[in-house]
Amino acid sequence: MRGLISVVVTTYNREDALEAVLRSLQSQNDRDFEVVVADDGSAPATAALIDRYKAQVGVPLTHAWHEHRGFRAGAIRNRAVRASHGDYVVFLDGDCLTRPDFVATHRKLAEPGWFVTGNRALLTQALTDAVLNQPLEPEYWGTADWLWQRLSGGLNRLAPVLRLPLGPLRKIRPQAWKGARSCNLGVWRADLDRVDGFDASFSGWGKEDSDLLVRLLHAGVRRKDGDYATGVLHLWHAAADRSRLAENEERLSRVIESRRVRAESGISSLERDVALGSVGSGEAGER
Repeated sequence: MRGLISVVVTTYNREDALEAVLRSLQSQNDRDFEVVVADDGSAPATAALIDRYKAQVGVPLTHAWHEHRGFRAGAIRNRAVRASHGDYVVFLDGDCLTRPDFVATHRKLAEPGWFVTGNRALLTQALTDAVLNQPLEPEYWGTADWLWQRLSGGLNRLAPVLRLPLGPLRKIRPQAWKGARSCNLGVWRADLDRVDGFDASFSGWGKEDSDLLVRLLHAGVRRKDGDYATGVLHLWHAAADRSRLAENEERLSRVIESRRVRAESGISSLERDVALGSVGSGEAGER
């Protein structure tokens, strides 16, 4: 894959974690990328942090924001995709640190007709506090450091921080959507446009990323595993409100049964809103 990669980073009112993520992206050895922060309605402190990093991250940095009306990750990711310029989009959560070859590895694995799913290592609350407050830079740690952290209980599993050349084994689950998450996901922009991005009809935590993957599979795009290559370091946070999960699971089941490809409320909905003038500057936009 040649050309610009767009890294879309989702966040909401967690400046300490977002700063650590932006710091890790600042150190990427592949510099042909941009960062678009998909902000689900954070307070002004997040905008101030992003403005500060625009001068030091070394790549284009854009802030896509909308008013907070509950968890609307799908909607704000669509807004960020619309503001992006790359032919390939890598989705990343704003509490997931990347190692220096993260962008380069996604570029190497990108292949027409496939999306790439990565994995994550979950850091404990104690290690997360140390990373954010000391601060530590675990994105530079080697295998021995992570083995020590695993033995001492600092993270949940070792596999996401290991590297293995899996080759053709990366394509052994081309139709699988379970277990994949949008905290580490690479998709061609053309494929996102084909399915109209995330479905903003999913409101509240859960399954909006599964819905995207299911519809990509319906459209003929296949899954390629980025395990043992693109793993990210997921900082601890309290459990999300899952009160809408059952409703979202039911919605996902209907999508699976219907073989539907396009989102009910996707990127094109934003285009219509702009054309009709229904999105005001106080509600959403780029900053």
